[in-house]
Amino acid sequence: MGNRTEDDTAASRLGTLLAHFTQHPVTGPAGRSFVSAAPRATPDAPAAPINLEVVDHITASIREVVDDTLAANPDAGPLPARVEAVYGWYVANTINAPEAVRQRRDTIVYRQALEHALAMGETKVVRPHRCPDCDTFSLMWSRPLSQIVCTNRKCTTDDGTSKIVTTARIAYHHIAAMSEKTVRDCAT
Repeated sequence: MGNRTEDDTAASRLGTLLAHFTQHPVTGPAGRSFVSAAPRATPDAPAAPINLEVVDHITASIREVVDDTLAANPDAGPLPARVEAVYGWYVANTINAPEAVRQRRDTIVYRQALEHALAMGETKVVRPHRCPDCDTFSLMWSRPLSQIVCTNRKCTTDDGTSKIVTTARIAYHHIAAMSEKTVRDCAT
């Protein structure tokens, strides 16, 4: 598959995380800096000049792409100089891999694009996806849980709480549906 738009979206979001969110950390619950009226403790050490959670997220994302590429193609070329170019490198080095490897690659890229968006506070990326369990457009981002939940009242766990859905499941179902559509389109 290797959808160029999805690769570009993941790359663009990764670039935005690197350029902006590592240098301008979000310090408030609404995604903006704020000053609380509550007393604050005096810090023992100065804060890091960058958002370390975002750096860890970027590092883990790149590591996953590199590891999966090298597993599929041990002779992959050198990593690109720019971080956001890693997705193009990933596709180029797995282009001739078996279908299952390419589908896994596309799923990883799509999942990471969703995760990059959520890391930037773009929670609306969840809404256009169907719940993998009930097949309805009922997914929402829960700020208190920092997770994706299905809001369909009929789609609950055994104890009656809303089901939690991972970005990995959303990506898997999205890419699988795109593959099925491609096969259907080619058959007609």
